[in-house]
Amino acid sequence: MTPRFMGVAVALASSAILVNPAPWHVEAQAVAAVVGQSASVRHDVPLGLDLYMPVPEGNPMTAEKLALGRQLFFDTRLSADRTTACATCHVPERAFTDGKLIAEGVRGRKGTRNTPTLVNRGYGASYFFDGRAGSLEEQVLQPIEGEAELAYEIALVVSRLQQDDDYQRAFDRAFGSPPDAETLAWVLASYVRSILAGDSPVDRFRRGDRRALSLEEADGLRIFVGKGNCSACHVGPNFSDEEFHNTGVAWREGRLTDPGRFSVTGLDEHRGAFKTPTLREISRTAPYMHDGSIGTLEEVVEFYDRGGDPSPSLDNDIRPLGLEADEKRALVAFLRALTGSVREGTR
Repeated sequence: MTPRFMGVAVALASSAILVNPAPWHVEAQAVAAVVGQSASVRHDVPLGLDLYMPVPEGNPMTAEKLALGRQLFFDTRLSADRTTACATCHVPERAFTDGKLIAEGVRGRKGTRNTPTLVNRGYGASYFFDGRAGSLEEQVLQPIEGEAELAYEIALVVSRLQQDDDYQRAFDRAFGSPPDAETLAWVLASYVRSILAGDSPVDRFRRGDRRALSLEEADGLRIFVGKGNCSACHVGPNFSDEEFHNTGVAWREGRLTDPGRFSVTGLDEHRGAFKTPTLREISRTAPYMHDGSIGTLEEVVEFYDRGGDPSPSLDNDIRPLGLEADEKRALVAFLRALTGSVREGTR
């Protein structure tokens, strides 16, 4: 091992990226104990992810639920005008994003935020950029009723499903009962839990393949956990601390354009704070930030290098980095090396 790679290995170990998965197993089980969930063991997860996923005891994952949830995810009948599905904004080929600055729903209605990726959300602690949903079962129904999304009442969606013989039979196989709001949430949440991303060059490097990363990518990793301080927030198997941070991106000329987490908690320190997104598949999920305001990874690095944008309650870890041009290129190369494979459903 060259001295450069030895340094990278030490950096990885110190940042909890190159670690034995056991601590993450324990964490998943602890979360399960706290919120009344069981830790579901997955044997088909991509390299780099925890085998244990917190799953509600009342909604264990089954093949029937995954198949039914997947079918509904792509079905436009969940929308008011039958033109828009969950997959309209969460496109599998784009790592379950849509490539637009702001999400668009039925009749071209625009929302207020960028479409977040759904990869690895089964490991999440809260949902939406502001964390207003505490479970996937709660999260999956909100876009159906959102006026700028599918814009349809849950009761009317259920009525449509109950009038469809195929769906009637599918729900009967999965639950032994007709469709209702609860089982609709259960199957959609089960499908989202099946969307997993991993097996990237970074994961193979972590496993011990020192040729998995180029020298530039390895330099980027060193910067990621060192000078760049990226791992202060982007940590763990999913490269997210699942916390909320104010980077200044929601502030324009001293004016707050989106309250972020504040709209949920009412706490001043949460004004303009948003949940840390995963970095997995980030090369496929542009544009970036909650509002899609940054178009490229190079621009993202420039944003953080200058210390974000001025704002009250700016996160303590956001400060000028003083990166050189070659360090910025290396950091972008590392971020691109977090692109691996995405699995969903039973595929």
